Amino acid sequence: MSGKTTIWLLGIVTAVVGIAGGVRRFSFAPADKAFYASERTLNFVRPGLALKILSAAVASDGTITATVRVTDPVGQPLDREGLTTPGVVALSFVAAFIPRGETLYTSYTTRVQTSPITRVSATQAGSDTGGTFTKTADGEYRYTFRTKAAPGFDAAATHTIGVYSSRNLNEFELGTSYASATFDFVPGGGAVTQVRDVIKTASCNGCHTQISAHGGSRRGMEMCVLCHTPQTVDPDTGNTVDMTVMTHKIHMGKDLPSVKAGGKYSIIGFGQQETDFSKVGFPANTRNCAACHVQEGPNAATQATAMYRPSRAACGSCHDSVDFAAGKGHLVQLDDSRCSQCHRPEGEREFDLSVAGSHTRPENSRNLTGNSIEVVEVRDTNPGQQPVITYRLKDGKGNALTPLEMTSLSFVLAGPTADYSAYWSEAARTDPPNPGGTATHRFARAIPAGSVGSFSITAEGYRNVTIDGPGREPVTVRDPLKNLTTTFSVDGKAAQKRRAIVSLAKCNTCHTNLEAHGRNRNQIEHCVECHNPTVTDVGRRPAAALPAESVNFSTMIHRLHTAKEQGRPYVIYGFGNTANDFSDVALPTDARNCSVCHVNNTERLP
Repeated sequence: MSGKTTIWLLGIVTAVVGIAGGVRRFSFAPADKAFYASERTLNFVRPGLALKILSAAVASDGTITATVRVTDPVGQPLDREGLTTPGVVALSFVAAFIPRGETLYTSYTTRVQTSPITRVSATQAGSDTGGTFTKTADGEYRYTFRTKAAPGFDAAATHTIGVYSSRNLNEFELGTSYASATFDFVPGGGAVTQVRDVIKTASCNGCHTQISAHGGSRRGMEMCVLCHTPQTVDPDTGNTVDMTVMTHKIHMGKDLPSVKAGGKYSIIGFGQQETDFSKVGFPANTRNCAACHVQEGPNAATQATAMYRPSRAACGSCHDSVDFAAGKGHLVQLDDSRCSQCHRPEGEREFDLSVAGSHTRPENSRNLTGNSIEVVEVRDTNPGQQPVITYRLKDGKGNALTPLEMTSLSFVLAGPTADYSAYWSEAARTDPPNPGGTATHRFARAIPAGSVGSFSITAEGYRNVTIDGPGREPVTVRDPLKNLTTTFSVDGKAAQKRRAIVSLAKCNTCHTNLEAHGRNRNQIEHCVECHNPTVTDVGRRPAAALPAESVNFSTMIHRLHTAKEQGRPYVIYGFGNTANDFSDVALPTDARNCSVCHVNNTERLP
């Protein structure tokens, strides 16, 4: 029996004894392989991986060292060679610094990549190779880099060590665990005052769940920016992979001017694998810079206001049809020194040349106050009766509105809420106002005979508002009513709302402000009334394009968010018989992670 087997058997005994004494249960999601493992296996293997860099130094001769602690998720040390604990742990290190007076990293650890396509060679930031490990304690290792800091390196500049790692647990059918960590320090001593913290990892994880790349081991923005620096170029395409430029261009994707003009944006990476981002669609509006550059709340980055510092690289990454040197699409700009003279952080009016003004959407104008509705009463709700709803309208400042002051106003009657199967929409703009600021709408459609359970009524509508738009030209914008759904019983039993399956808050984590159909439909409770199991797009689909597609909410949303993975066309015909092709849509996270959208474990079968 080998020493490794003996140690592992002792570990199993320990795990068994621990279970008998009540060892803590591990918490895994259904998307994790460990979710399906036995408690005995979990207590022995303790799947997962955690890293912490304890210290780092750069000696006067340029030798770089870092000490890292490697543990499982409950803090127990791991043997990186997998001899005394389950799973080999591979560790890779990166060293970089921020030159004083600058904001971006320069990496010490680099390699030269030669393109087999262009025969061009390019220097790229990457991990160190050929370094040595020294074990300093159980689970603790000092790594000495083969790469050295250049002679005369600035010992007063901020230096950062990054480590990324994988723990191979395939022999236990538990896959591979990944982790990354970074450590900031000043080699000459003293506090770290210069950092790069433009976008928090938590902001990325809002859509991506766990932002990672290159197989999953590089995790977090703090790790990414150490290699994705201006010094790193893809020699196959000539594209920089600097984090600022690359991230902007990826998220613009299909909306890049160069792509709209017939080009493509791709990067050729490891193994000459090309990744084409030309069909990427940002789930929020591309002018909503604050979706990533969060300035308030727990995800706020200390340098989030960097979005207000214009530069040719940052601005040109999205506006990639501009040639600053030739004066194409912009005045000639040979450096960044004068950018902020015209493009201040924020101007005195919306839609001006400031950074904030240039990215303002008319729909987000501060001149739009919003509209609300209060339901005072719903009566005549028995089968065969025509429901009557009494309501009160207000603008965002609390001023009363009459139905006629709305540009559009409708009520949707739908039921039953157990699983909607029918709905009717009726215009309400001409409803007569009542004394006291209310109005009343009687449905022309009666609740069907024999109906049981609960039904609902939802208000939708908007007011057209003219604002002073870009170039001081007047722009008419819809100021929508926030949908309000009222549920009532049609058989005398307690009213039952439709079960909550997803939440708008979860949708808006990626979409920021989810709206559809001219901004009229803006609450999930309303979407599911019309997008019910009985509805298809047959009424708007040309005969030549049959068969029809279901627009049932569960079917449509699942297919829409996984269309690219399914590898088959997915087209829905909508208003004006317009074809909406979702065939290239893909979630920015693993589609198996159902809890990204679902609430209350509703992704599980009853």
